[in-house]
Amino acid sequence: MKKTLTVVLAVAVLLWAGSAWAQKTLVVAQDEAPRMMNPHGDDSDAGLQYFANFFDGLLERKGPEGVLSPALAVKWERVDELNWKFWLRKGVKFHNGNPFTAEDVKFTFERLSDPNVSEMVNTGKSIDSITIHDDYTITIKTKKPVPWFVNNLHQIFIMDKEDTTTRDPGDVMVRPIGTGAYKLVEWVKGSYVKMEANEDYWEGAPPIKNVEIRPISESSTRFAALVSGQVAMLTGVPVELHDQISKNPQLEIVSKPARRSIFLALGNAPGTPMADIRVRQAIYMAIDEDEIIAKVMRGLASPAAQIPDPPTIGHNPDLKRLPYDPQKAKELLKAAGYENGFAITLAGPNDRYIQDAKIAEAVAKYLAKVGIQVTLDVKPKSIFFPEVNEGKLEFYLIGWFDGTFDMGRTYAKLAHTRDRERGFGELNGANYSDPEIDALIESANVMLDYNERAKALQELNRMAMVDKIVWIPLHYQMDVYAVRKDGKLNFQPRPDRWMIYKELSFK
Repeated sequence: MKKTLTVVLAVAVLLWAGSAWAQKTLVVAQDEAPRMMNPHGDDSDAGLQYFANFFDGLLERKGPEGVLSPALAVKWERVDELNWKFWLRKGVKFHNGNPFTAEDVKFTFERLSDPNVSEMVNTGKSIDSITIHDDYTITIKTKKPVPWFVNNLHQIFIMDKEDTTTRDPGDVMVRPIGTGAYKLVEWVKGSYVKMEANEDYWEGAPPIKNVEIRPISESSTRFAALVSGQVAMLTGVPVELHDQISKNPQLEIVSKPARRSIFLALGNAPGTPMADIRVRQAIYMAIDEDEIIAKVMRGLASPAAQIPDPPTIGHNPDLKRLPYDPQKAKELLKAAGYENGFAITLAGPNDRYIQDAKIAEAVAKYLAKVGIQVTLDVKPKSIFFPEVNEGKLEFYLIGWFDGTFDMGRTYAKLAHTRDRERGFGELNGANYSDPEIDALIESANVMLDYNERAKALQELNRMAMVDKIVWIPLHYQMDVYAVRKDGKLNFQPRPDRWMIYKELSFK
């Protein structure tokens, strides 16, 4: 495997160094690989960022601020609580030459509810009906009010109905045919993805004509590829290599405060220690987050007092972290009847977030100092996330940012009592349940006035983080990239951490 990787990287450096192809090619080492090329079959950030180069949604989020903007829809309107009307862009073609019409939109949203091809089944099942008025006008009706419906449409990529229904399903999984800024040239799973500019793109052909992505999960290997000139850029700079890259005169660090918060989710089942608010407060106050940021994150994080970040509707600027106070934590545990502490298991991934396993280890050590004996259960994300989805955990470390920029969706998914039939609590892996929180979530969902809803969500956020301590926030990550100065690349990080290559150019 190592020999194969060495050969692959050697080929990449030859391309980068001197051929005619290389002068028009950007070679990037990304820290995550695509699982497939079916744009509905993987709803992870890693998958969506690949799909966004081959496909378009009705809307898109543009640039470093993630502004929601027209894409395959030029205009949209919320007609009432349930109905959303879209006016579609004319003259757009799929990569195979087929014209884009309302039939493709209808097909796409109906396809979402098929569990055989979609991980976005809940979005699909939230739709009651789709009405085509003409080739370029369509109305989508949801079964219940979904105020963030359009905010999510940059992640729902439109497929060609004729092509998708006539091609072999296996081919659909590996060969994307979209309307996007790039066309797939070749994908060798685990080795590289090659793409070329769509010269007929509705927004104009992208500045960089060829892009070659090398998914390299091992951080030191990505770093070596950058230093040697085998790639022009890498994503996911590990904290332990930040200083080394910063001191290299050939390299440049590009960073952006991330939207992703890292926090502890905990249940509140009756009869368990964590059903007592004093225990939840004690856990919160026992953790020295400043030290975690300084020593574990090497300063590449900022403390969090809530889960939603500032651009998100519902972010409450008045919220402050509880102070680090282990003595007060001991007093709270004693008052709750746990003077001698208790035992609990802390789960989490060891390959998903920056320093995730080390953060969990630090939390366990802090809790041990106040008498809470923690058994660590960190594991690969492929095992961990199904346990979250199935509600099997009581206490775990996880990260989150909401792609819709809407806190109502965050709370509906992560904090509402699990109710799959009504579409609530699907990611509430610790089975937290509180009727007051549920009521605030549901009442905010039916508000049509933006400002009224924003205030309601801020109050929900205050109650959740102060009165209830639904979660224990830790920090917001820093997204860190590195580029070669001789690569002459214009690059600005996005808030969703996606690599959208039509936004990049050479100087």
